[in-house]
Amino acid sequence: MNYVKTLLTLSIVILVFSCADSEQKQEQDTLFELLSPEQSGLSFINEVYNQKDFNIFKYRNFYNGGGVAIGDINNDSLPDIYLTANMGENKLFLNKGNLVFEDITETAGVGGFKPWSTGVVMADINADGLLDIYVSNAGNLEGNNHDNDLYINNGDLTFTESAKAFNLSETGFSTHASFFDYDLDGDLDAYILNNSNIPVSSLGYAAQREVRAQDWEGVPHIFKGVGDMLLRNDGGTFTNVSEEAGIYGSLIGFGLGVMVTDFNKDLYPDIYVSNDFYERDYLYINNTDGTFTESIKEFTNHLSLSAMGIDIADINNDGNNDIFVTDMLPEAEQRVKSVMEFEGYNVFQLKQEKDFFQQYIQNTLQLNNGNQTFSEIAYYSGIHATDWSWAGLIFDMDNDGYKDIFITNGINHDLTDLDFVDFFANEIIQKMALTGRKESIDSIINKMPVKPQPNYAYKNLKSLKFENANKEWGFDRDTRSNGAAYADLDLDGDLDLVINNVNEQVSLYKNTSDELDNNYIQVELNGPEKNLFAVGSSVIFYIEDQIIHNELIPSRGFQSSISYPITQGLGAKTTVDSIRVIWPDRKSVRLDNVAANQRVYVDYDPSHVLYEYPSKKTQALFKAKDNSVFFTHQENSFNDFDQEGLLYNKLSEEGPAFAVGDINADGLEDLFVGGGKGQSAQIYLQKKNAEFTPKGNAVFQKDAAFEDTAATLVDIDGDSDLDLIVGSGGNQQTEMLNYKTRIYLNDGRGNFNVSEQVLPSNRTNISVIKAADYDNDGDQDLFIGSRSVAGVYGVDPNHLLLENNGKGQFEDVSKRNAFDLKNAGMVTDALWVDINTDGNIDLITVSDWGSPKIFQSNGKQLILQSSELDELTGWWNTIESVDIDKDGDLDFILGNQGENIHYKPSQAQAIRMFINDFDANGSIEQIVCIAQENGDYPIHQKREITAQLVSLKKQNLKASDYARRNIQDLFGPDLLRSAIVKEVRYSSSILLINENGRFTSKALPPRAQFSCICDISCSDVNNDGHLDLITVGNDHEFKPQFSRLDASYGDVFLGDGQNNFTWMRAENSGISIKGEAKHLAKIKSADNKELLVVIRNNMKPLLYEAQ
Repeated sequence: MNYVKTLLTLSIVILVFSCADSEQKQEQDTLFELLSPEQSGLSFINEVYNQKDFNIFKYRNFYNGGGVAIGDINNDSLPDIYLTANMGENKLFLNKGNLVFEDITETAGVGGFKPWSTGVVMADINADGLLDIYVSNAGNLEGNNHDNDLYINNGDLTFTESAKAFNLSETGFSTHASFFDYDLDGDLDAYILNNSNIPVSSLGYAAQREVRAQDWEGVPHIFKGVGDMLLRNDGGTFTNVSEEAGIYGSLIGFGLGVMVTDFNKDLYPDIYVSNDFYERDYLYINNTDGTFTESIKEFTNHLSLSAMGIDIADINNDGNNDIFVTDMLPEAEQRVKSVMEFEGYNVFQLKQEKDFFQQYIQNTLQLNNGNQTFSEIAYYSGIHATDWSWAGLIFDMDNDGYKDIFITNGINHDLTDLDFVDFFANEIIQKMALTGRKESIDSIINKMPVKPQPNYAYKNLKSLKFENANKEWGFDRDTRSNGAAYADLDLDGDLDLVINNVNEQVSLYKNTSDELDNNYIQVELNGPEKNLFAVGSSVIFYIEDQIIHNELIPSRGFQSSISYPITQGLGAKTTVDSIRVIWPDRKSVRLDNVAANQRVYVDYDPSHVLYEYPSKKTQALFKAKDNSVFFTHQENSFNDFDQEGLLYNKLSEEGPAFAVGDINADGLEDLFVGGGKGQSAQIYLQKKNAEFTPKGNAVFQKDAAFEDTAATLVDIDGDSDLDLIVGSGGNQQTEMLNYKTRIYLNDGRGNFNVSEQVLPSNRTNISVIKAADYDNDGDQDLFIGSRSVAGVYGVDPNHLLLENNGKGQFEDVSKRNAFDLKNAGMVTDALWVDINTDGNIDLITVSDWGSPKIFQSNGKQLILQSSELDELTGWWNTIESVDIDKDGDLDFILGNQGENIHYKPSQAQAIRMFINDFDANGSIEQIVCIAQENGDYPIHQKREITAQLVSLKKQNLKASDYARRNIQDLFGPDLLRSAIVKEVRYSSSILLINENGRFTSKALPPRAQFSCICDISCSDVNNDGHLDLITVGNDHEFKPQFSRLDASYGDVFLGDGQNNFTWMRAENSGISIKGEAKHLAKIKSADNKELLVVIRNNMKPLLYEAQ
């Protein structure tokens, strides 16, 4: 059957069912109503079909689709619509009112004749008060003219193509463009976004960002094109200033999105570029002198790998713009395992070494912390996985006062379907594709699955979390959507939506928010002479304690641009306290007490005064001190995943051991910081001026072969000085003989010597050493806990209770006096506290894949007590005790992995780990699963589980078959009955409130859930009489498919004495910690000032002083 006819038939069938779908949804009164072409007159299909010489095998962007631009081309206040086509004619529709449109393409002269149009933006290029249309073109047919088009508005509903006259035509393989005034000279300059046409597979992760496209050697002319371009407007002619301005122009730039905003609030526009494939995104900070500095690594911690569309807006009404970038991670777990292939850890590391930064397959939501740092929280917010996503648009869809998120989704064929990939891997099939024979291409393409996906509409819950509102808002039909734009098309005060689809009718959604009780405000700007539409202006709404920031930048999402008037929902508010307009030239005007439900017109006036953002300089609680004296901790190079293929998180990089105490008896607390394997530990003595100085000790250099993972300073021999106990660990089976505890005896002057005493050892990964007099005999005993057994993660290690004979000699009494310690699990932290106030000190442990355990002491033995804590299974990292509510008993704060993770457990749905020798080869495997009603489904990809378990490989499972199978199907009841099974139902960090010996759990505030918490300090930091919390965390070492935990910069939470805590902004706390912070200690200086010491993995420690 002819492919084109088949495609047309399918389009008709899809259209018929879509109309039926639309009618059904209208009966359900959804927020958005899909209008048919017959209703609106908006009829357009971006038809894409494979040809002999031009198809998905010849052009990788074949299914990227077209764009949408909305703007008022005839100044009648009704926004008009322009749609781009890839293989057909572009279309311009005139808005006739009441959501009825007329196709005026032919008479307007804007249909275009290029074979592959992509992005489109409406902007007043020649500053005559009329919106022009700029169309980007691409495609890589030999001899193809893919110059961009500029249609200058003649003012009579006709246009004249004038790209060459403005020097805006020859711009490479363009995806999109954004017009803005980067040099503040009054006119609009241009950023042209290009997508390198070079085959990605030919690059080998080439790190040639600095080499401009035209300078690459050995590249065929058809692939060269040009890189991204910054064009300065010089009186109506655009000049390429990319290189001198600091804009990258390499062939490894695969731009799919560009967004302009002011990141650092200096009132100069900055630029964000989202790049597909292995090149990282760019964030260009405007230096205010015509140049830019690329700074993505300074502002963010990780990015989307297959970065597509981008939008930037304020999601939490704090006055700071946040960044949303789309990727292609599916939501449904079955589909993840059917279509996704994640890169291996070794490739990920290679890319890091080549300066491609940390990139993961997931949507990213970068929350602006207000101090030029961003916390990536897409997993926390619930918007991380929306399949093959293109446009991500942030706007208030229901006029409740908070911006929601809309995402277009779908692709014409599932190119990454793993069953198809296996089929295509056949050399014969590849040769068929390369022959260019139409029959061969058709037969291969017919093997590609066609699985349209619904677009996504996420309602903002006003808590940094979003809820899927597809069904309620009318977006639950399957589509193949790409570009999208919003505007108030019917002038009723809410934002309607236009979506460009592949091989189906354009979607026009009428917003019915005007039928709700929510109010709105609209602002239309009349700008200065050379920028009459005021592009680049900020409009800030002040409503009670909210600061809602909006920017007039039309180019947004994917290949599209939005209408110019700014629409802001107000919810129930009937008045805006004030509106501040900041013009592109930094002048400003304020409007006070503005009534809702109107469009406000604001004209630029040269007499408006220059504006500066209010200074945030306040007396912070803490101030960072110089940390140059400290050494940089360095982990040794070891890949746990080579040893245990099904691990999801490294165990060999737990960070340095750390201990605090007065080592030299001068009344000041000193520091011990352990080294990585092959690195000497170090002691730092505190001086009277609150500085630290390193103290050399040859004994540590001799023991550099040990990896220090736990330490404590305690007087073990009763000579009134602090001795040092250091434990070693890791996950290398070849190093297990070194996983033991060492004693260093203090000579009273801070000099240490290795004790001859050999402490008992289990040769396990030691995580914690805690000293206390558990038997009340006047000396210090030791608990030594371990997190894991090297090479067999999931198997519980043994722990040690060592009893001191009063002379510093220790005896292992674990089996005799603490037999129950065998049930402590994979211990990560522990505390000695008298929990029941009986005069005997008890032991509390927390663990990985376990629950908090209370080992109660009777003065002789430690006995495990059952309690309500047994239900709190989690990935616990740390525990701290304090009487938070001052009721006379001890409460606890527990640090967990948080809620910003891919696989989130719940009380209703556990995450389980099955540990067994599943293939009877003498090696232990651990299979992590999501518990569902009909079984437990592995989270591992087929490739990694079959590589580890040859027995599964022999089954020749298709990826689609594996995706549907649970662990019970894969291994059968006998193997599972003999397996160790662990489960987790809580990932949140929590407060445990002690109520007469029974505990009530309460989740810590949202900011405490953005990352794992590795250590906690409790004190009254603001002297209000209530205890506050300081937390630190982050963990970077996960397999790439699980992203990483890096959203914490250290947080201060102010307590109110009622078990409630409020997050303190970084500019007020003074704390901003990058990296993996593993330990936190609060110590006193000579003048009784509080010092905070932060110990980081693979970085220098940090030191803060209270102000």
